[in-house]
Amino acid sequence: MSSTEDHKSRSDTSRLPEESSRTDSKTVSPASVRDSSETLHSIGHVTVEDPRCDALQRLESHPYHQGLQFEESEKPTATAQDEDNKDGKIMGRTKGKIAVIMLALCLAVFLAALDVTIITTALPTISEHFHSSAGYTWIGSAFLLANAASIPSWGKVSDIFGRKPMLLLANIIFMIGSLVAALSNSIGMLIAARAVQGLGGGGLIILVNIVIGDLFPLRIRGAFYGVIGGVWAIASSVGPIIGGAFTQAVSWRWCFWINLPLDGIAFIILLVFLDIKTPRTPLVEGLKAVDWIGTLTVVGGTLMFLFGLQYGGVTAPWDSALVLCLLIFGGLTLAIFLVWEWKAAKFPIIPMAIFSSVTNCATLAIVFLHGFVFISASYYLPLYFQAIRGATPILSGVYLLPTALALAVGSIATGVTIAKTGKFLPPIYFGFFMMAVGFGLFINFDAYSSWAKLILFQVVAGLGVGLIFQAPIIALQAHIQPRDIGTATATLGFIRQLATTISVVIGEVVYQNQLKKKIPGLATVLSPQELGRISGGNAGANTEFIDQLPQPQKGAVRVAFADSLQPMWIMYTCFAAVGFVTMFLIKRKQLTRQHEETKTGIEAEKANRESRLQEAAEKRASKASLSADKRASKLSFKRRSQGRPISGDTEDPKSRPTSEVPTEATPHSSWEKDLEPGPRPPVPRIPEEHSSKENVSRG
Repeated sequence: MSSTEDHKSRSDTSRLPEESSRTDSKTVSPASVRDSSETLHSIGHVTVEDPRCDALQRLESHPYHQGLQFEESEKPTATAQDEDNKDGKIMGRTKGKIAVIMLALCLAVFLAALDVTIITTALPTISEHFHSSAGYTWIGSAFLLANAASIPSWGKVSDIFGRKPMLLLANIIFMIGSLVAALSNSIGMLIAARAVQGLGGGGLIILVNIVIGDLFPLRIRGAFYGVIGGVWAIASSVGPIIGGAFTQAVSWRWCFWINLPLDGIAFIILLVFLDIKTPRTPLVEGLKAVDWIGTLTVVGGTLMFLFGLQYGGVTAPWDSALVLCLLIFGGLTLAIFLVWEWKAAKFPIIPMAIFSSVTNCATLAIVFLHGFVFISASYYLPLYFQAIRGATPILSGVYLLPTALALAVGSIATGVTIAKTGKFLPPIYFGFFMMAVGFGLFINFDAYSSWAKLILFQVVAGLGVGLIFQAPIIALQAHIQPRDIGTATATLGFIRQLATTISVVIGEVVYQNQLKKKIPGLATVLSPQELGRISGGNAGANTEFIDQLPQPQKGAVRVAFADSLQPMWIMYTCFAAVGFVTMFLIKRKQLTRQHEETKTGIEAEKANRESRLQEAAEKRASKASLSADKRASKLSFKRRSQGRPISGDTEDPKSRPTSEVPTEATPHSSWEKDLEPGPRPPVPRIPEEHSSKENVSRG
């Protein structure tokens, strides 16, 4: 390089800091200063250390500075949504329109939840009408089994055909089931109609949650989920009261007739006012895109497993071939379903990517634990009131109102808290604590507990249950891609439904085992025939018989029943405590008002599939690169420990021969010579003979 070019290069370089300072005089950030320092002070092989770099690096590595960056990155930014709120609109919809849509959604959830409990007080009359005691339990079980088995599929078909068409279809199926149930002329017809009702009811409950996720941003979504949770709680609690009133005043058939006008109103409102983008998916192409193998395996496996739980200890012993085969093959079929979804499904019903995050797994775990615990109050508190306190089925529903009302208040309070603060973890923390305390207080329930204690303890437990009821949905949706909202929400509902079913069975087993230990003591005051009516599976079905016993025997039986329930409450308290510990695995995430409506349809599903494949490939490449780096690091450490040189390391100059050791004054290139400090080496003289020859040649 010539001296002119060297001088130009140095002059350009000298101007860079000055220009940079002028450019960045308005805004200076640590990252920009560091980048400019590295650019300006690393020229060629000459490095000039900038004292600002180390200080800035220490500042950026400080936890306080990182925390500031974290909070700033999660701070909600102004969007069109915020502007809509200033105009009294949410996502372009007026508050009046949103109120009408929410009315229809709440009505659909109310009816689906109501049909779970409305027949509990009507079952004796229905069984007597059809002269069938065998169908007593199946009238309720058919609804629950179809409900649980269908939930995962509803989420995926709504991704393919759109939310609105599938929600309307679920309404139609539910109304058809209600109509057939009201017109039933045999117990078999009624059980089949209840299964159809369960199919539609499962779609109503899960699709309402999915639709709310499409309508509103995460920040305000919790408020609407809270309302839905409150409606569910109220419907579940007033179901026995309404069912008993219909049975006594009109007919048990009105337990099903009532669904037709109310669900019809919800259907019309949703048809007219629900303005969610609906893809025009061709029917044949959409049916081809459905994961039929996954659907059959999840439905078949769920039904077999739940049938095994239903039969165990009632129809057949737990160690019978029937029960064992149903449980084992049901579990194996569900395992096959998971493998199929993971490895082979083109459009999976449950994307396995949901389980790749510790936060998501912890969220689904607390959903299971919450469902496992809270259903016990709805199932075993009525047993306590009827068998131990002598209440009628209708009165037991009234006595359960403190739990239901507290649950509704807690659910709505959670929604308001999330909408105001943008934080979903505090309600979960406080909720699990209160739920563990509340169910722990249930252990003190005995045959003579005061009504003040019964009401207060229910309020504590109900508030805890309500605070957690909808918050996990927000937690899960906040940590997944928008494309997975439908399937993830359906997965959450499926896990919750399985938890409730398993909980009832396990609670019954614990209760019956404890009651068996009390039988020898009761044998001294009861006859063998009387013992047979209150032992085994007959304990819950013969609560009215207990009230007919003479006072000494009645008191002994009630004390035995109360003592048998206490170990069961201890078990549920322990599960609530496990949930309290598990929730600390969930990472916090500040919710924003930004919203992106989930795209549905075949084309969207294809794009989502490509995105998942690309993400999986990138993850595999990242793991491979990390493994290679680890292997290289181990090899480097091994060579260093053996004293062998490593490629890329600087060898010790003392270990080389003297002739190979470069001196510090020896420059590496011509331009470095100009930058070397100190006197320059003398220029060698040209011999005269050469000089004279050159002069002669030039002349």
